Amino acid sequence: MSSQDSLVRFFLGPWLIGGCLELILLGVLCCQFVNYYNWYRDDTRLLKATVLVLCILNLLKSAECFASLWVFFIIHYGDINTALEMSITTWWDTGNPLIVAILNFYVQSYFCTRLWSVCRKGWIVAPIFCIFLFALLAMCVCTYYIKILANEQITNWFAAHLGSVFAGDTLLTTVMAYHLIQNKKVAISPRTSDLVESLIRLTFQTAAPAAVIALCNLVFSQMNRTSRPLLGYVEIAFNQILPKVYAISMMYTLNQRRALRLKMSGSRSGSGTGSDGPSFAVRRPGPTRSNKDDDIELGRIEVQTETTRRVDVTGMFAAPASTHSTHSMEDAKLGLTQEQPS
Repeated sequence: MSSQDSLVRFFLGPWLIGGCLELILLGVLCCQFVNYYNWYRDDTRLLKATVLVLCILNLLKSAECFASLWVFFIIHYGDINTALEMSITTWWDTGNPLIVAILNFYVQSYFCTRLWSVCRKGWIVAPIFCIFLFALLAMCVCTYYIKILANEQITNWFAAHLGSVFAGDTLLTTVMAYHLIQNKKVAISPRTSDLVESLIRLTFQTAAPAAVIALCNLVFSQMNRTSRPLLGYVEIAFNQILPKVYAISMMYTLNQRRALRLKMSGSRSGSGTGSDGPSFAVRRPGPTRSNKDDDIELGRIEVQTETTRRVDVTGMFAAPASTHSTHSMEDAKLGLTQEQPS
């Protein structure tokens, strides 16, 4: 096999595979957007705007992806030298990793707000957010080195970016799961325990795909240090689909509220069965605190004492008072009643 044939396989091949998968995932994502706006018309404007921005960004990214495939495989069909040259001369090719990083950071920021809703501890959320911010800045630096074709620095900053993404995703998922498990321990009702367990499963379901793709991306991005440097181009395919995997995880999190509501609708009990949903018993030691202003998406579980005090046990899908909705105040809130000891 000639060197030019190898370049076609390892450079254009990942572009083609990654681009096709990206467009397929766009179809999945569009279905999620349609479902969201059909199911949650009463969500807050802030949350609707957040989803709208996510939709626009991903449509633009897919348009860029399709345009790159058209240029590579139609306009310059069979011209591998021109394709390689465009990787450092055209903005849409040079800036592609940065565009991917921006889309990833958008969703990562959303899940950081989910973590804040759960733990309410800035000293926990801030370091994880800073890891994601560093990942974005590392890709900004990497884009500069791509432009000047400094291969060694490109490899180093790609490693810094992707390593930070993987570490941030792992930490966020672990901390989120830990706080949900702690909340599960105080629940007396089996239904309440099942609800929190569903949230724990959802945490791993939405985090695992993006983390795995980021890890594969990291591994192949470092292959040009080995005896088979052409394998380094394989990371292009993983990099193309990573933003869509992140976006699908975010939309799956938001749309899962409906499934949870249907699951819990048959398990109502007690006297609090109005629009606030079912009431269950829970025992929680220590003082309670008020967080009435939080919107609720999937699983905010409230503890309400006879003296009308309220506290969030899990706010995993709560948005800050206005991004891991008043509509949810009516359809997803689960009021948990705690009796004061006599």
